[in-house]
Amino acid sequence: MRHLLSIDDLGRDDIELVCDRARSFAEVGRRDIKKVPTLRGRTIVSLFYESSTRTSSSFELAAKRLSADVVSVKAAGSSVDKGESLRDTVATLSAYEPEAMVIRSPEAGAAALVAGWTEAAVINAGDGKHEHPSQALLDVYTLIDNVGTLDGKRIWIVGDVAHSRVARSCIRAFVTMGAEVTVAGPPTLIPRGIDELGSSVSYDFGDLGGADVIYALRMQKERMKEAFVPSLREYAINYQINGRRLGPRQLVMHPGPVNRGVELSPDVIDGPASLITAQVASGLLVRMAILYEILAGSERPRPLTRVGGEGGSSEGAQIGEPA
Repeated sequence: MRHLLSIDDLGRDDIELVCDRARSFAEVGRRDIKKVPTLRGRTIVSLFYESSTRTSSSFELAAKRLSADVVSVKAAGSSVDKGESLRDTVATLSAYEPEAMVIRSPEAGAAALVAGWTEAAVINAGDGKHEHPSQALLDVYTLIDNVGTLDGKRIWIVGDVAHSRVARSCIRAFVTMGAEVTVAGPPTLIPRGIDELGSSVSYDFGDLGGADVIYALRMQKERMKEAFVPSLREYAINYQINGRRLGPRQLVMHPGPVNRGVELSPDVIDGPASLITAQVASGLLVRMAILYEILAGSERPRPLTRVGGEGGSSEGAQIGEPA
């Protein structure tokens, strides 16, 4: 494996390695000069076919803090608007000899296709309703940073599971780390077979009080081609996480952006139980760690699972030295 396409590509040891590496980069952010020379002279392409604030900006900043050269391409305003295919766009960008491509696409499986068209390492930044592995990794890191081990922790993922790539990646990652996962929401928003990923399913919040962590999902109206709920107002009445539903020791997460007053009430978003801002901060550190583990210490991209392990070495990466 030389790409990050799915959480299924990673075992527990791999996830812990990324989290440990991310933790080591926290010190870099406290410096006056917030850069290290690890990826100096290497090019990373950021290719986003969907709108993004957190993922695109954090991957770009992560690459720059590792001293890489970054080429950022958005579908709007590029040759994509003129009808250029994904394959031709990848071929064009591959001419710059990038070491990695970070891609977001509305089509499930797009990242895997790109991995077959380029010599660069490919990082899936979200492909349709399929997966979002870097989000799951930063969520694991955020939780470990706040509650310690996830073994035995009860995590409820609630809301629009049907349209959520985050839910699929997070279920896999949380279960791999030893958590007990329940997905909950209206029956129309819980896809058939989701329990095969290792989660339980609930259509109401009767047992929500037993959760240690409540992970709310955005109602993805842009992906809904039919009425999955009667109205957002009715959804909020029945499924919104608010001060009445939230227990005193429960923590709240959300991948963003949040529809205020729909899946979460404003007092919960801005309250002491919220880890939403911490998730954003973790995103930068974890995406630095992903780029480091895939690329550092070799002339060509290497598997995430091999860096620092058998057959791989991270010597010479100079994490602690400023650029």
